[in-house]
Amino acid sequence: MVSFSLLSAVVTLSPDMTMPEISPSGAASSLRGCLAALAAETWQTSRELIRIIIPVVIVTKILEELGLIYTLASLFAPLMELIGLPGELGLVWGTAMMTSLYGGIAVFMSLAPDLHLTSAQITVLASVLLYCHSLPVELMVAKRAGSSALVVGLMRFFAALAYGAFFSFFCLRFNFLQNRPQLLFKAPLADSGLLSWTADQVQNILFIIVIIFCILVVMKMLRRFGVLDLLERLLAPVLPNFGMTSSAAPLTVVGMLMGIGYGGALIIREAQSGRLSREEVFNSMLLLGLCHSLIEDTLLMAAIGGKFIGILWVRMVFSLIFLYLWVYFRRRVSVK
Repeated sequence: MVSFSLLSAVVTLSPDMTMPEISPSGAASSLRGCLAALAAETWQTSRELIRIIIPVVIVTKILEELGLIYTLASLFAPLMELIGLPGELGLVWGTAMMTSLYGGIAVFMSLAPDLHLTSAQITVLASVLLYCHSLPVELMVAKRAGSSALVVGLMRFFAALAYGAFFSFFCLRFNFLQNRPQLLFKAPLADSGLLSWTADQVQNILFIIVIIFCILVVMKMLRRFGVLDLLERLLAPVLPNFGMTSSAAPLTVVGMLMGIGYGGALIIREAQSGRLSREEVFNSMLLLGLCHSLIEDTLLMAAIGGKFIGILWVRMVFSLIFLYLWVYFRRRVSVK
């Protein structure tokens, strides 16, 4: 909950961080105006994302009821062996791809007790889930932003396999993270009733609206106090190495910190503003596909046993190298 004084500060602070004198009635009026503007902006921002989410969750539910998600997930079993994981975990990855990280976690917790996984294997699984999850929603966001959903999806899938194979080989070669951890995270059992499912989806949408409101408040505060400007200035010299200009900095900051799901509507609006070229939009969406929601999603994967060194630090470095090589070879091909 944001306090009265904090919101008033966001509204009334001038750029040079001085506080002008203001009466209590004036502060209340400013606060009401700020809340009204935030509510309008929240609805405008949420509407675009909701238009994506509703049809996707309906189609996904139909696939679940028909049992097709489990059929599709079983096809991933041979791929899991390439990254040093038991074939049964293909069901976890396939479910996470079609639904969300939470869906994958629910399946994982039902399978994990019988598989006797090492910390390295859980970290590899958590990493590929972070690279490739919630694809119906997140690739639709990429498409609405002006990128090729198919290419972004294939690149994320390939990056997941490449990183999984690399980290699995590294851990086996140097006997790293080979202990069998005690799993503490317990996923709740999902009620399969249609009425309960509908109520859950409505609750999820309302929660997303609340999250977007909070994001807007936080982003305005970060902007007011110069934090976003600082992050954007730090990113600006780096982004040209990855096929982007400084105009892509706000989009990159929002997506990497807030995620494609919750920040998706903000990303679409920024990408469609006309300040970014088509190539910049694609490179931005690819980077966000590889590294997004670095706080929430990373903590979620750590809860099931993933180690930070693999799911965050090494994965970030690998992702940046992956994008750099993509941009480098694409430019070489364009020159030829």
